[in-house]
Amino acid sequence: MEKIESLQNGRVKNWKKLATKKGREQSGTYLLDGWHLVKEAMAAQATVKTVMGTAAAWREYGDLMPRDLNALEISPEIAKTISDTVTPQGIFAEVAVPEAATALPDVVHGAWLFLDAVQDPGNIGTMVRTADAAGFAGVVFGRGTADQFAPKVVRAMQGSQFHIQLVTEDLYAALRYFKRSGLAVYGTKLDPTAVNFREVQSGADFGLIMGNEGNGMADQLGTLTKANLYIPILGQAESLNVAVAAGVLMFQLKQE
Repeated sequence: MEKIESLQNGRVKNWKKLATKKGREQSGTYLLDGWHLVKEAMAAQATVKTVMGTAAAWREYGDLMPRDLNALEISPEIAKTISDTVTPQGIFAEVAVPEAATALPDVVHGAWLFLDAVQDPGNIGTMVRTADAAGFAGVVFGRGTADQFAPKVVRAMQGSQFHIQLVTEDLYAALRYFKRSGLAVYGTKLDPTAVNFREVQSGADFGLIMGNEGNGMADQLGTLTKANLYIPILGQAESLNVAVAAGVLMFQLKQE
């Protein structure tokens, strides 16, 4: 197995660039950090370009990997340099960005979550994992939403990105496409016209928009929905965290 020890190695510099959106767009790849994500990628048959690990990582995980991988050994210093975590596990994979990440499928089926300018990686990861758990088909990352391949977002999704489809798409175009396909889209907004989420008939095929942590869903998006929903607050809390609200709504609406 080839071993890389120098921080000045060209491949190391390219892996470091994958922490930036520009670097990912130039290479068409992104980085997975940690055994759980690497394992999920291989199980999902994602296009894994290279697996990189320290000597200790290869001793621990090497026997669990396919033999035909493009594998490299890296030094602990390189692992710290390319990792986004304080204490990296020492195992990484460079994975191709899937073609389906930039467009909705020609025919839309199932339930989809739309993210309107949601910026916190932890919230995004929680919502993607919840969409996965609730049986959603996919998640649309709208304008202003953190990049789905950013390191903190990838780590927060914990592998659910390999179980459901993730798409970066203009939400207005996506909503029009859903409406042409005869699928209802629900917004989330607290105003006089909003509907209690419990009054909406659950189903299998629909879209649900969750808005920005501070400003909520864009007002113009609210004019394109079938209905805008709210969750009644029974206690004295001012509001719900967007990821918590998304979880409540996804499991309520997605019932077959």
